[in-house]
Amino acid sequence: MTVAVASIARLEQVTKTYYMGSEKLDALGGIDIDILEGEYVAIMGPSGCGKSTLLNILGCLDRPTSGHYILGDVDVSQMEDDSLSEVRGSKLGFIFQSYNLIQQLTVIENIEVPLYYQGIAGEASRDIAVEMAKRVGLGDRLDHKPFELSGGQQQRVGIARSLVNDPIVLLADEPTGNLDSRSGAEILDLFNELHGQGKTILMVTHDDDICNQSQRVIRLRDGLVESDIRNG
Repeated sequence: MTVAVASIARLEQVTKTYYMGSEKLDALGGIDIDILEGEYVAIMGPSGCGKSTLLNILGCLDRPTSGHYILGDVDVSQMEDDSLSEVRGSKLGFIFQSYNLIQQLTVIENIEVPLYYQGIAGEASRDIAVEMAKRVGLGDRLDHKPFELSGGQQQRVGIARSLVNDPIVLLADEPTGNLDSRSGAEILDLFNELHGQGKTILMVTHDDDICNQSQRVIRLRDGLVESDIRNG
């Protein structure tokens, strides 16, 4: 008996056009992608192919010019800024190549930041953040500042921060790009662990190791899907 897996993020003929003066740039030319719950997807392609634009739309940081984006069961394509911000904060987790940590805050305080915007504070916030720090192996670094951590440890803080709101999708932008090979491998192991726990992961990357470990590889070229292959 085959169990149906729900669609968690679906793009339907999504385009994105930018205007710079009189110049028109078609960054996405009509994208159809259906991400299933629990998938681990690598998004690849040459510079300028539309990867960042696609990730921005999937992350509700930007809207498509035309087409539809259904996240969960809600069409978020043309939501107003306030509503889109609420969706980002409650349904999505972001992991960045440059970590994007606040240098003046400790590990635990950095992890707590998204909870502040969700109106969760005090002991409840601290308990969630401590649990996430332990989950990524930083239970003994709670009071350290980012500059006291290695690159791999800083990325673990970023991953913990992305998990505190229990997102339905994790979006990662070149998460191993600033790491040495050993630290990068440790971060990939952590992503594999999260995927094994049921997290849906969308990752823009140039890293062939990620490509090989992911379930599915979507390659873009010139704003279009060139290939969409499920591994194995």
